[in-house]
Amino acid sequence: MEGIKDRVAIIGMGCTKFGERWDVDGLDLLVEACYEAYEDAGIGPNDIQAAWLGTVGSFSTGQPLAQALKLNYIPITRVENACATATDAFRNACYAVAAGIYDIALAAGVEKLKDSGFTGLALARPPSTEVEPAVPPPAQFAFAATRYFHHYGIPYEEGKRILAQIAVKNHHNGALHPKAHLRREITVEQALKAPMIAWPLGLFDCCGVSDGAAAAIITRPDIARSMGRDHILVKGLGVAVGGMQGLLLDDYDFVHFPENLAAAQRAYEESGIRNPRQEIDLAEVHDCFTITELIIYEDLGFSPRGKAREDVEAGSFTVGEGDLPVNPDGGLKCFGHPIGASGLRMIYEVYNQLLGRAGPRQLKKADIGITHNLGGRPGSFTASVAVFGRPS
Repeated sequence: MEGIKDRVAIIGMGCTKFGERWDVDGLDLLVEACYEAYEDAGIGPNDIQAAWLGTVGSFSTGQPLAQALKLNYIPITRVENACATATDAFRNACYAVAAGIYDIALAAGVEKLKDSGFTGLALARPPSTEVEPAVPPPAQFAFAATRYFHHYGIPYEEGKRILAQIAVKNHHNGALHPKAHLRREITVEQALKAPMIAWPLGLFDCCGVSDGAAAAIITRPDIARSMGRDHILVKGLGVAVGGMQGLLLDDYDFVHFPENLAAAQRAYEESGIRNPRQEIDLAEVHDCFTITELIIYEDLGFSPRGKAREDVEAGSFTVGEGDLPVNPDGGLKCFGHPIGASGLRMIYEVYNQLLGRAGPRQLKKADIGITHNLGGRPGSFTASVAVFGRPS
């Protein structure tokens, strides 16, 4: 089976400032992100041959992208796949370009959550019996935290301190990014003493709900070279969708997420990565909660099972002293989480790091980077992993 490796190049990207964007609507956000991507790629709207729009709750068709950008009757497909929505929109655009159907395509993701009137993620809910207990996302991942602590014999105080260190790391990184939502550094003690949201997860263990958009313009590598554009290459793409197996099985352990394993395996095999910890230079992962990031370290092969806490204590995933910086832009925790845009926001950071454009966050070595998304709940997720590299 022929894979995606080195068949698609990103020649332009854009990202809005994330946050409480009361002054704009979803169309404005798309214009802001896409026109930055146009300028970066050195092209205009008439060069786009097809587009994919990722959004969960803001729009129901692809038409708003055409309206915002005044695109002239090109095919536009709306994509929704939980928190992996933006990466899946990007994946679909990549496959179309790799297949030779289009030369230049656009992938955009957007979400306008702060105007929804809903205090959390404004997601569609299926009809229910109305008798089951309410299990919002903080409670769902609190189950994973308590089980992880129990499974590996971690005392509550130690577990909380490990999670607090992850929050401190991401807030430090995000404070350096001008487009991040929550640009504020915090201390371990502040994280430990913060109000409890769903025991043992406190306020600083949970990511923010944000407005925002991001976009990527992709083409074939030969076209990118002929245009003389700086670009990065797609090395591997993996998506895995659960079918509630964990929720139906009595022995589901809540300390690993099988969808992560499957998506990572596919992306690693396609890109030729055999030792993730040694071969990957940076990772943008789906830190919707600090416990999620801790488990992701192990699911993606960065840490041995049950040993991620030791790597956190050693600073292995920090910018500067760490050998594998994770979420150098602040992650969902600090940059924010407009669902339909987050995956492309992650790619935006990897793109800028690999091209040496990350400013004060720039890593000394940035040749291979990955992004990871995780949508759903422990026991049934949609997971995506994408691998990117610099041209040889």
